[in-house]
Amino acid sequence: MRRMNIILIIITVTFSSVRSQTQNLSPRYILENDNDVVSVSSSPLLPQPLMIPLTLIHGAVSKGAVCLDGTLPGYHFHPGSGSGANSWLIQLEGGGWSNTIRSCVFRKTTRRGSSKYMEKQLPFTGILSNKAEQNPDFFNWNRVKVRYCDGASFSGDSQNEAAQLQFRGQKIWLAAMEELMSRGMKNANQALLSGCSAGGLASILHCDEFQSLFPKSTKVKCLSDAGFFLDATDVSGGHTLRNLFGGVVNLQEVQKNLPKSCLSHLDPTSCFFPQNLIDHVQTPLFLLNAAYDAWQFQESLAPHSADPHGSWNNCKSNHANCNSSQIQILQNFRNQMLNDIKGFSTTSQSGLFINSCFAHCQSERQDTWFADDSPLLNNLPIAVAIGNWFFDRQVVKAIDCAYPCDNTCHNLVFK
Repeated sequence: MRRMNIILIIITVTFSSVRSQTQNLSPRYILENDNDVVSVSSSPLLPQPLMIPLTLIHGAVSKGAVCLDGTLPGYHFHPGSGSGANSWLIQLEGGGWSNTIRSCVFRKTTRRGSSKYMEKQLPFTGILSNKAEQNPDFFNWNRVKVRYCDGASFSGDSQNEAAQLQFRGQKIWLAAMEELMSRGMKNANQALLSGCSAGGLASILHCDEFQSLFPKSTKVKCLSDAGFFLDATDVSGGHTLRNLFGGVVNLQEVQKNLPKSCLSHLDPTSCFFPQNLIDHVQTPLFLLNAAYDAWQFQESLAPHSADPHGSWNNCKSNHANCNSSQIQILQNFRNQMLNDIKGFSTTSQSGLFINSCFAHCQSERQDTWFADDSPLLNNLPIAVAIGNWFFDRQVVKAIDCAYPCDNTCHNLVFK
């Protein structure tokens, strides 16, 4: 079995390399703290990906729609053609969150908080690819990647003058949508809002808002990839991710933009967790998630703060090193995920692809989206399953058997 080399930049600004277990040579990906793909250099065996330049939203400042440091937000856009000329796919970028003044001040010195540091062009791969053999249903659509520079899943609306921080995720979302509508999205006959990781959470948060942009005659659906973050108990009995989300919600005043139907019976932090949001989303929504999500395993279930002596380090670096008690904790995590989506899975318009892999963000990576050795459920790769759901060709409620039954996974192995 050949392996794909990946580099992971951990949120603590330490570096380690990652390998994805695959059957063929794949592109090298550079990933940041939540494993979002941010750049690709191709293997000589694969064609060069389409590189799309960054467009800044020049009217954003007057709308108060700015990155953490006050710079302009941006996006990458490749126009559709032929049968896809009036179809639009919007991908919301992910990249973790900033939950304290200190973390936000650091973040504004990176591409996740300032357009000054954003790449001038990005590769469009996976669901953003322009090649039919790589992206069979969406290759000729208008495809957009909206850059993430607010640190609150495009949902905050506040500021901290002392630290010179702008928390304007909601306004960035609105400014981006206004700009894209002016570029032709208002004429869409079908549209898909997607996102990966923190962007996958954003696609849930903004799904109904997205649908409201269009007339009822427009087919509108949403896809959340690796955005189903669990309100899980970590290995020390604490609530690492709840504490992180609570900081984000309070610091950036996210509660202003959370569903009132959720806030009427739950606290704002709870309403930032997808498990408490999905039942309030009226627009058709698809959840694509690894049951043993690699980011949540590393940063929510067994973070260093919950495991200061490092008893989980070998298991976290490679799931094959986990002992039986650790595997049971991972199975409990999967069971919680399946329980949290139980009601959602029964709705007629929902879609699911929950594979039992140690992965994160499978729609933007070509090897996991659509390739000769892509992950499969019910003999369908992710791209085909999502296409079948979007175009109503098939009901897709695909939930994998528990680890270690799936031999099609592209599992992340950290070294």
